[in-house]
Parts: sequence; structure tokens; C-alpha cells
Amino acid sequence: MITDQPPSSHPRLLAGFARVAAAGRRAVLPTLVCLCGWFAVGAAAAQAQPFIQGFQPSTLATTVPGNGDVNPYGIVTVPRSVGALVQGDVLVSNFNNKGNLQGTGTTIVQIPPGDMNQNPGDAPLFAQINPKRLPGPCPGGVGLTTALAVTRTGFVIVGSLPTSNGVSNTARAGCLLVLNSNGRVVETIAGGPINGPWDMTAVDHGFFTTLYVTNVLNGTLKASPDPTVPGGIVNRGTVVRIQLLTIPGVRPRVFDEDVIATGFAERTDPAALVLGPTGVALGSDGTLYVADTVNSRIAAIRDAPFRFFPDRNGGQTVFEGMPLNAPLGMTLAPNGDILTANGGDGNVVETTPDGSQTTTAAADPNAGDLFGLTLTPDQSAVYYVDDGTNTLNLLGP
Repeated sequence: MITDQPPSSHPRLLAGFARVAAAGRRAVLPTLVCLCGWFAVGAAAAQAQPFIQGFQPSTLATTVPGNGDVNPYGIVTVPRSVGALVQGDVLVSNFNNKGNLQGTGTTIVQIPPGDMNQNPGDAPLFAQINPKRLPGPCPGGVGLTTALAVTRTGFVIVGSLPTSNGVSNTARAGCLLVLNSNGRVVETIAGGPINGPWDMTAVDHGFFTTLYVTNVLNGTLKASPDPTVPGGIVNRGTVVRIQLLTIPGVRPRVFDEDVIATGFAERTDPAALVLGPTGVALGSDGTLYVADTVNSRIAAIRDAPFRFFPDRNGGQTVFEGMPLNAPLGMTLAPNGDILTANGGDGNVVETTPDGSQTTTAAADPNAGDLFGLTLTPDQSAVYYVDDGTNTLNLLGP
């Protein structure tokens, strides 16, 4: 998911970048963080009518490209036409290869709206990433996760949590891969707090982008030496805020990264590879919402754009328990409510930010098929991926 922001030509923003060049990243971070908060946008005030009430599912297109990659996870719509990116198209990242091994998918497909006359293997390819030809480190290789965003300046950022054979005991820390508008990897973000980047939301400021990334491998492998059985729960999942330079024609660079939340439950899982903090969405007041998959919970991290010290307790609970059922992907509805895709059943759940009300809509008859979701460009419906059928779907009126 990515949150669109006002154009980056505002003089204060340009002045902020001048100070970056002159003073170094730490000296100007307070200015940039304030700008993040100042420009942060979210949904309008909550309405009485639930957004997804009465919505029905429909299948739009296959997500399987020519190389046979399956298990679509990440999803985002293109905000502006740049290079090979076409405004309104849908990008989808695949986590598995043709042999259905988790953590080995290398493709991002780009699906035009309304293009439903495809067969598996026909999904238009935006990028196929060769793990042997990366411009920087990505420990373990490539296995594309739900973490997927695209900026108005034409950069695509995608998470990688790779395995060598599809099971958790070979999973490695991975990285974030930054691609240009023609699908070529131009930078990797690895090391430090990046350890199994699983999902992400991005706030687009034009010349720079703020990423909020969940990480799910902090201690989980130690909890499960046998990948055929679920691992024990460890409370070490994190959320990392990354400030990334995204100027067209300039190699993207990280100028700050901070862990803003810790203590999320994670464990390895033979069916899902790993369970941990997944969906993330930023509210208009600077609250970052996180889907706590293990505990069927929505958590809130207050003051996410400004926070310099991590919330060490997995955030404040917004809502916990049914109808949440292993929530995975997350986005915000136009009315400000939180939308999550359940991994434990086939429902999309709408929750008010105060947790006082929930609404559900059936998106799939099976458990374990839903993952990423995002709003359509006109904000009238929800795109989501179904990794049981390997399709892009629509939940709408």
C-alpha cells in the first residue's frame, strides 16, 4: 500500500533537502520527520455506513506470469505513468516459484484494469529479478513478499524474504529491493534492522518517501528447528521507519532508519512459512495500524512519523479476536476505517479506528487464500489477491 501525498515542489520540502545535503541525515531528521507528519494524509472522518457493507467478490485476472510464479502476496496501484509504469495498473508480487516453493518467487506482474482475458502464464510482466545480478546485498536471495509500494517518481519498492528450498529453516534476512520505472533493480536496502521484511506501507512525498516495514524473522528461526511443525511464539517482531531519497534520475538512498515498534508475536509455520506482524496502514493523525496475525489483533503505534524510541509492547490494541482471524493485508477505507484480509478464513474485515464496530464481507470461500489488498484508484472498491486461485480479484458494490 502507498499513501499519496501533495506534490514535492513545496518550498519548505525543497529547503529540507538542501539541509540534508549541508548538515547530514541525523542533523536534519527532525525537520524531515515533521514534514512527514505535516504532509501525512489519511481517510476522511469515519462515516456511519461501513465501506464494505454489501460488497461482493469477483475475479479480474490471473497473476501467473510466463515463468510460472505463483502465490501472489503484495498489491499496489500505480499512481502516475512513468517509464513502463501505467497509471491505474495493478502491480502484484509473487512469493513462490513455479514449483510452489515459498520464498522463491522473483516476479512482479503489471495488470491493466479490466484485462480479464488472460490464462495462467499470461500475466504481463513488470519485472523478473535475478538474485545473482543485484546492485547490492540481499542476504539469502530473492523471494518477494507482501511489502510492495510504488512512488509517483517511478520507483517500485518490494520486500524479499528468501528461502533456498521453500521451508522456514532456510529463510534468510532478505532486503528491500528498489526498482526503477522500467523494472530494473537499482538499489537494495539490507542489514541493520531489516530482517525478513514482510509487509510495508509507504508515504510518498515526491523527492523522498517514508517506508514503514514489518519484520518477522527476529528470533523466529530459533523457535522452530523443524520446519514441518509450527514454531514457538517469540515476541520480537518489529516495525522499521525508513526515509528514502526518491529523486528521478538519482540512485535511491536511505538517509535514516529507525525501529519504531517491537514486541510483536511471530512464529514459523509450515503452511505460511512465517506468521508475524503483517499489514500496515498510516492514519491521518500519524497512528500506524499493524495487523498482528498471530494474536488476531489490530495494534496502533502512536506518533509513527515522529517517534524516535520504539513502542516496545507491540503497540496499543485497537481490536482483538473474532471476526479478526489471522489478519494479514491491511489498508484504510475512504471513511477512515481499517480493512484487513483474514488469513484464517476468506473474509475482509472493516474495523473502526476506536475498535467499537466491525463489519465483514466474504471475499473467498476458503481459509488461507487472502493476503494483500488495496483500494481501487477511484476508492469505490477493494482490489485483493487470492493465492489459492492465483488471481487478482475485486470486492465491490
